[in-house]
Amino acid sequence: MPKLSPETPFVHPECQISDSRFGGYVEIGAGSRVANSDIGDYSYCDRNCDIANAQVGKFSNIASATRIGATDHPMEKASLHHFHYRSASYWDDVTDDADWFAHRASRRAQIGHDTWIGHGALIKPEVTIGHGAVVASGSVVTKDVAPYTIVGGNTARLIRRRYTALVADQMMQLAWWDWDHARLRTCLPDFRKLTAEAFLEKYS
Repeated sequence: MPKLSPETPFVHPECQISDSRFGGYVEIGAGSRVANSDIGDYSYCDRNCDIANAQVGKFSNIASATRIGATDHPMEKASLHHFHYRSASYWDDVTDDADWFAHRASRRAQIGHDTWIGHGALIKPEVTIGHGAVVASGSVVTKDVAPYTIVGGNTARLIRRRYTALVADQMMQLAWWDWDHARLRTCLPDFRKLTAEAFLEKYS
């Protein structure tokens, strides 16, 4: 495990990073692509992830081979193929379709704080994954996921709640993910040993 930095993300080899911003203590796994995205403090992705047009909160745990903001093809047009928006690759006398790319970039996926996105999951554009939610491995997520729920399948459906509605609401009110680095260190023993309910009882 590398030593992480509050200033500079730890980017493993063979990554492609473009037009993206990173918080403190961020790690990007080998072979991953991150484009037009914001990755919050303490979040990380494992190997071979593809994250595009996404807002990722703090403390997000993104397993390998996950795709967030998977791009669409224009199904309402005469052709699905990208020759009509990546046109400069095919002809010398035409540019790429800037409007199409601007539209694609605007359709951002939102990943909440303290989330867990399992291996090989795919999250479509404009989907919101609520704080504390878990997306099971191999899921295809096409609709918003409520905070502190666990979803899975193709297409993803509710499996169960992580916490009761009351505990989930209290955890979001506590918003421990906004605590500073020093306070997180002070509370580390309680993060390690207390249940969510006991943690809330002590810190709410």
